[in-house]
Amino acid sequence: MIGDPRLLLLDEPTNHLDLDAVFWLENWLTNTPATLLLISHDRDFLDAVVGQIIAIDLQRLTLTSGGYSDYERARAARLATQQSSYEAQQREIAHLSSFIERFKAKATKARQAQSRIKTLERMEMVAAAHVDSPFHFAFRQPTALPDPLLTIEKASAGYADHKIIDHVTLTLRPGCRIGLLGRNGAGKSTLIKLLANSIPQQGGERKEAKALNIGYFAQHQLEQLRPDESPLQHLVRLDPTATEQELRDYIGGFDFRGDMATRAIEPFSGGEKSRLALALLIRLRPNLLLLDEPTNHLDLEMREALTFAMQDFEGGVVFVSHDRHLLRTCADELLLVADGKVTEFDGDLDDYAAWLAAQRSAEKAPEPDVAAEKSERLQQRADVKANRQALLAQRRPLVKEIELLEHKLAKWNEEKAALEAQFADPDFYAAVDRVKSEEMHRQAGQLGEQIDAAEMRWLEVHEALEALPAPD
Repeated sequence: MIGDPRLLLLDEPTNHLDLDAVFWLENWLTNTPATLLLISHDRDFLDAVVGQIIAIDLQRLTLTSGGYSDYERARAARLATQQSSYEAQQREIAHLSSFIERFKAKATKARQAQSRIKTLERMEMVAAAHVDSPFHFAFRQPTALPDPLLTIEKASAGYADHKIIDHVTLTLRPGCRIGLLGRNGAGKSTLIKLLANSIPQQGGERKEAKALNIGYFAQHQLEQLRPDESPLQHLVRLDPTATEQELRDYIGGFDFRGDMATRAIEPFSGGEKSRLALALLIRLRPNLLLLDEPTNHLDLEMREALTFAMQDFEGGVVFVSHDRHLLRTCADELLLVADGKVTEFDGDLDDYAAWLAAQRSAEKAPEPDVAAEKSERLQQRADVKANRQALLAQRRPLVKEIELLEHKLAKWNEEKAALEAQFADPDFYAAVDRVKSEEMHRQAGQLGEQIDAAEMRWLEVHEALEALPAPD
């Protein structure tokens, strides 16, 4: 910082920084005497740096002491209290309404009924607690999951005659979750490009599964979007056989709704363009995701939606991110890109912070107590990984059943609506004989029974899914 500022105003200061720079900035801001006002979508950064959170919601400001985790807990408590009050009020309204409906016509009870009507009119309504994110999406499950997906052996990559990484050997399988660590310029993006086959491989072998379908996301791809086209037009060009309603429903999960779905994207923000690029990538049903800083420009809600989607994805994932929450919750393996090599990182993000500090200060090996703490953290991470995989195994069949039921319900409702439209036509019974008419009514009745049963099953499965804890 230039000079000795008393007030710092920072807007997304961690965007485009690697973890080394983020750690440095955290330390500097924690120790500066200046007053700090910042905007950030990095929850770990907020937890480390700030002492108060101002949340803007529905044009109102809410002040909470502590970091972002404290804000989340306080918000959850407020919403729980609000929802409890709402449900209690709804029970009271239902009771009053029932009394009014039963006795409003009876002379002996008319006065009591009128009293209850006035009570309802004077009642200050409590709104339901809405916590739903505008983003609802999942990576579409791949049509094929060959094992392995991709293998490279003794591969090198770089630019012109300059090698960035050398002798890389890596096998990617379905279900792998690999996070890449390394300082800026070490070769993380180069490795991603090598895996994506977007730069030439220098030496070694590359073996791709026949059904390999790579989904590659990088910031430069935002520039390849067509500024004069809308999100819907981008999707139509990508998937011309899909119906407009299907594409609108899909893009709505990324919060492109109403006019925004049909508006040219030229004035869109970086976050909106990133959401669109992710939506297009997901539509291709990849079985191997290669993500280079996917959370840049994304807000906290979209980051959370992306986290859940990555956790449930059945294919392989390799990603670079400075978002520690994303790395912690989605990466089962960490690879370190340093000194031209790609090696397994035997530790977690706390160990990586220590490694960076050691690199900067040229320190020697850690003290025995630090090594013991590291071993404990490694075991904890292994336990978390095993628990998450077990939970995902429980959730997966429920999610698939819900998708199947929703597909069936859409088809049956469409068929039932078509039959009912014919029944409503005055000319129908003149044009169709009695046997055919009875058969069509019987078919409509069967569809109604199927829909009722499927909806009941959908509720049961959805409740079973909600009863399971979310993957950490």
